[in-house]
Amino acid sequence: MRVVTGISVLVLGAGGIGHAVVTSLETGINRVDPFKDMKNRPRGGHGMNLLLVGTDGRDRITQEEKEKYRLGGAPCNCTDTVMLVHLSADKERASVVSLPRDSYAEVPEHKDRNTGETHSAHAVKLNAAYAEGGPGLTVRTVEHMTGVKIDHYLEVDFTSFMKTVDTLGGVQICTARPLKDSYTGLDLAAGPHDLDGGQALQYVRSRHIDGAADLGRMQRQQKFLASLIKQMTRSGVLLNPVKFQDVASTMLGSVRADKGFGTEQMLELGQAMRGFSPASSEFASVPLGNVAYPVKGIGSTVKWDEKKSKKLFQALRDDKPLAPERAGRPEAVQVDVAPQQIRVQVYNGTPKDGLGKTVDDALRTTGFDTTRAPLNGEPRELRHTLISYDPRWDRSAKSLAGALPGAELRAVRGQGSTMKVTAGTDFEQVRQVRGKETSRGEFDAVTGDQVACP
Repeated sequence: MRVVTGISVLVLGAGGIGHAVVTSLETGINRVDPFKDMKNRPRGGHGMNLLLVGTDGRDRITQEEKEKYRLGGAPCNCTDTVMLVHLSADKERASVVSLPRDSYAEVPEHKDRNTGETHSAHAVKLNAAYAEGGPGLTVRTVEHMTGVKIDHYLEVDFTSFMKTVDTLGGVQICTARPLKDSYTGLDLAAGPHDLDGGQALQYVRSRHIDGAADLGRMQRQQKFLASLIKQMTRSGVLLNPVKFQDVASTMLGSVRADKGFGTEQMLELGQAMRGFSPASSEFASVPLGNVAYPVKGIGSTVKWDEKKSKKLFQALRDDKPLAPERAGRPEAVQVDVAPQQIRVQVYNGTPKDGLGKTVDDALRTTGFDTTRAPLNGEPRELRHTLISYDPRWDRSAKSLAGALPGAELRAVRGQGSTMKVTAGTDFEQVRQVRGKETSRGEFDAVTGDQVACP
């Protein structure tokens, strides 16, 4: 989850700020050498691959913050989040793949960084590789599991996470349903929310909201990253030297990176990110086979789907997109209820012949379950398009209104589940909308604009 800060470093990586400013920031990064003495590494592909890990750094959180955001317990000296980030060779796409921390892994022979003892190859949970052998063993293990050569390594703890979000002025998150986790204290109603640093930390940490546990948490982390990218690329941070230096300094205060990730690499990434938008990023998780794979001495682990995961990592090596191609399609707005679940009867509230059919066809093309039999409405001089609905189906009505911006909503008790749309003279077009459960294609991937707030 703290990898959000690492991603932020990439997004902020000097887009137009200048060599001198970036050099001053780069000198403040703590350095590690995760590639030392590495042999038999995978062959490099196209583009750039970065391994981003979030470590448990709660020992640097204040006592007040620990109590307020329920960050008790001792740090485990392990990674609780691992993400593989691929920047395409043309610098126009960033693919982020989440690797579950409880993934079944086999670490190669290595020397324990705590005891100095040499361990033979053995099975572990992925997050334990860091505890046994630090960044070097973590990189070796991920390369062995994925077949993807890691070009750079970034490590972040969550001590500066809250300050970073606050420095940015918060990040907006949209939730389709209430989210409540008694373990972290998260309590959000359905709808948009501007999260400050503490609330954002609760959001990305929560794993007891539903039965999805860590898998659901990974999706929320990806959603937060998409929202973060949207805010950074649209707020002018990249083009404001003072704001940039303020934000980047806060972030880099908790970053460790490999020795090769310096000024030139940050400038290159920053130049690429200047043209980024949420649609330029895509997010996926490793396809899973067995989410409760028992291992003696370790417990329950998460086993990857061997065939599907190999195909996903081959796509990264080949520099291919993971999310379904959406070229030529207008950007869809996310709504609470999928249009396929909403029944609509269309009426023509104007003297214009054929308007009812036009609206019916447009709504059906967008996915709504229309009757295909538009009727003439009353009155026939309606100025503003009207949506009438039964209050019991208010979520469906609001979702339909997302496709008809500017339409008036009118509650009619006893109307039933069918929505009624009366087209007025102000009707121009139907906007594309999509439900929360959007098809993510072969790799269950989604672009940032699909999960960020509209």
